[in-house]
Amino acid sequence: MIIVLGLGIELSPAHDIYTGPLLVAMPALASLTMGPKGTLSAAAGALAVSLTTTTLHEAWGGMLIYSNLLGLLVVSVASVITSKAVRTRRQSELDQVRRVAVAAQRVLLRRVPARLGPVRAASMYLAAETGAQIGGDLYEAVQTRYGVRMIVGDVRGKGLPAVGLASAVLSAFREAVHYEDDLVEVVNHCAAALHRERAAPGAVDQDEREDQAEDFVTVLVAQVLDGFEVQVVNRGHPPPLLLREGEVHALAPRSPLPPLGLDDFITGLPAKAESYPFAPGDRLLLHTDGVIEARNPDRDFFALPEAMEAVPTCTPSQFLEQLHQALIRHTGGHLADDAAMLVVERLDEEAGKQAVGAAATS
Repeated sequence: MIIVLGLGIELSPAHDIYTGPLLVAMPALASLTMGPKGTLSAAAGALAVSLTTTTLHEAWGGMLIYSNLLGLLVVSVASVITSKAVRTRRQSELDQVRRVAVAAQRVLLRRVPARLGPVRAASMYLAAETGAQIGGDLYEAVQTRYGVRMIVGDVRGKGLPAVGLASAVLSAFREAVHYEDDLVEVVNHCAAALHRERAAPGAVDQDEREDQAEDFVTVLVAQVLDGFEVQVVNRGHPPPLLLREGEVHALAPRSPLPPLGLDDFITGLPAKAESYPFAPGDRLLLHTDGVIEARNPDRDFFALPEAMEAVPTCTPSQFLEQLHQALIRHTGGHLADDAAMLVVERLDEEAGKQAVGAAATS
């Protein structure tokens, strides 16, 4: 815009105003934000204006013109070198941040093993922000003496505060699943960990304390028993979807409960988890609302049940990849929210025993 302004001045009746210093400064200004190519473009534009106006006004031969061109050349070379150095330093810092994010993801959101006792499993996490690795969504699946236990959750909010709450809930789940035989007590441990995290000194900045009372986590905890059933405790989370013989059924809670962190709205905690049949060949998909609330350009929600029914017979990891591709096609590659998916497929009794034996020998 400044170069165009200089050109306008040179072509107007006010062309007696000398614009040389203004044009010479253009490469230096461009180097602050535009990178080497943008800096070269700005230098080329300034040079084109200088040559055009000098020829138009027949000003060749004056020392001022040659001094202006020499100054433009020196500033352009220095600006390109500076811009390249700044770009290299910024890229190095960004790569370091991404390496830290990948390491944090491996600790917070570990990839689910392909075999867990009587089930085959797979997981997937999709970050809405380009280059992001972790956020407020959480998942985990653990094989315990009580069965295969899983959790999927979604923290209200974004950024590091959401990651901290997700970490507290996941840590409590990973500890409690090995010692509590009651699935409801596992959820209670997660709720207590959330309260401790919110009350910890320095857990949030002073500017965020007004919103602290609104922090909550929707979670769904499930357990696959040795028998052909699955137990579910749902605290304000989207219900899991059961795929059986090509048809999808939502396992909606019979008694809806609020999310963790909003316990004041509960008049009485559930006495036990809800049970549903889970036969060999069935697939159970646990997901966050970032999947079902994904919209296309026409503002239509992603039809997750229909997408599940359209996936041909394949492994759980391939199943999630097919859903991932369908989600990307629906949204055009632009997710508005983070999305997590965890799928488990019930094996028959003999295959489950073989998987348990293989895990014990390894």
